[in-house]
Amino acid sequence: MSKIVHPYAHRLVMLRDWKSHWFADPKKYISYLKGDVLLREYLEKKLRSMYVSSIEVERNQKTTKFIIKTSRPGLIIGRNGEGVTKLKEDILKKMAKLKLPVSQDFKLEIVEIANPEADASVVAYMIAEGLEKRMPYRRVIKQIVEKVMSTHGVEGVRVVLSGRLGGAEIARTEELKRGSIPLQTFRADIDFKRERATLPYGVVGIKVWIYRGKIFADKKSSASLKVSERSDDKEIKK
Repeated sequence: MSKIVHPYAHRLVMLRDWKSHWFADPKKYISYLKGDVLLREYLEKKLRSMYVSSIEVERNQKTTKFIIKTSRPGLIIGRNGEGVTKLKEDILKKMAKLKLPVSQDFKLEIVEIANPEADASVVAYMIAEGLEKRMPYRRVIKQIVEKVMSTHGVEGVRVVLSGRLGGAEIARTEELKRGSIPLQTFRADIDFKRERATLPYGVVGIKVWIYRGKIFADKKSSASLKVSERSDDKEIKK
């Protein structure tokens, strides 16, 4: 029997890194973990319409830093940085309300995504946005899949919708796939995201897989390894 594993967790350490970076004493571990989970949920709801890809957290003894990756940083930053200042105040208020530990220095960093059409989170929200505008679901996923496949570096995409599609009485699942999605290959760079579109007749679930090719070792390091291997062989022959 096969088991379904999250593509991000399946490639941790090898291709991916954790979205929270900190070390804590056993006494602080519970509060830090609770803070990361609750604040990430709060920010995902608050920034839902701003094409956010991921929210990373970095902590040390004196500093807490939130890194928000988005394809449209101007929506979050606002005029003269007013949006960032207000968002920072809202986060601190939420931390105080939840009775979470607040460090001396709190930082908020907004990072722009270079290639948003190759990011599963952004693509999933684009589909949800189209469905919430009452556009035909087949047209929405077809247009977005073609747009993603035309992006440089993308070798495959798969979109699955499930729910009362088109307002039907019985829920069903629709799928559209282009290219290849090698889920079992560890070095395959696969981005995955779940999203939901809230419609008058119910919630439609969205799943997006994007395959961006295989990741190998750097060419420079592999070339240096080959040179060192050849020199070792020559010494052995002598």
